[in-house]
Amino acid sequence: MAGRFTPRPAVNRTTVRGGGIVVPAPRPGAATAGGRERTYVPPGPLDLGLVLGPLRRGPGDPTFRTTPDGSVWRATRTPAGPGTLRVTAKGTAVHAEAWGPGAEWLLEQLPAMLGDLDDPGVFEPRHRLVAASHRRRAGLRLTRTGLVLENLIPSILEQKVTTDEAYRAWRLLVRMYGEPAPGPCPDRMHVMPDARTWATIPSWEWHRAGVDNKRASTILRAVRVARRMEEAAAMEPEAAMARLELIPGIGPWTSAETVQRSNGAPDAITVGDLHLPRIVGYALAGNRDADDAAMLELLAPYAGQRHRAARLILLGGQSPPRRRPKMPRWDIGRL
Repeated sequence: MAGRFTPRPAVNRTTVRGGGIVVPAPRPGAATAGGRERTYVPPGPLDLGLVLGPLRRGPGDPTFRTTPDGSVWRATRTPAGPGTLRVTAKGTAVHAEAWGPGAEWLLEQLPAMLGDLDDPGVFEPRHRLVAASHRRRAGLRLTRTGLVLENLIPSILEQKVTTDEAYRAWRLLVRMYGEPAPGPCPDRMHVMPDARTWATIPSWEWHRAGVDNKRASTILRAVRVARRMEEAAAMEPEAAMARLELIPGIGPWTSAETVQRSNGAPDAITVGDLHLPRIVGYALAGNRDADDAAMLELLAPYAGQRHRAARLILLGGQSPPRRRPKMPRWDIGRL
């Protein structure tokens, strides 16, 4: 039986949070027809699972799929309208197909989305765990989607709740108020609602999705100034975070989680997180009780690349053993 099955990579919640998803190997004859196409040759190694993994909001995300033919599918709302993108790695190149009004925009943004504007060569590991993770993941590049709301809204939903609760809320709201993704995409893929639709969701539907009034109100404040929010994608990361934090209810945690994806910010380290300081502290110094101050001190040698360093630590999978029960799930929709 030895060698009959390909061993599955070691995956836990820490590595998944680092943006590591498994993309099946491409199979011949998996091409579809009818969409616009583009081929992109990256400047170096590229791992689609590592680059696009942070854009997936849970295994049931209706805007993101990986399929057995080795494709990654994204359904998104672009400035030109809804669009669906399918990308597949073929040797040293990436083949992309897109459908819908936003197809042309998605293909134009393909290099940036696949990390073309990122420069991983400037990163210098200064810890053996980081060095080992960096060496094993030569295909890691930081995505830059150029879209703010599609990253901001799910980040707001993840405030102060378990990831399962946030993923459920995102899944329910997108399927209920979004629109079916254009093109021959996998079943039940949806494009997220536009700003106007988000603003008209009734209070009881937020409640049914398990979203409390504080988070719902923050999203409503953000979508009312959607154009100003989207402008942040063209700003420097620090200015973009400051723009987002002008909205009451959006703090450093949410703004960092957003610009990491929309702006490809290599230094936008997430502070105010329940688990990240302990994971970084345990991995780099054996300190399972590290707080934000201790984490920032440990990551100081990586100034300018702290987000990349944190991702490599998460992908290393070395997290402190649990000493307490998991945070309980609460479904306010049942109240």
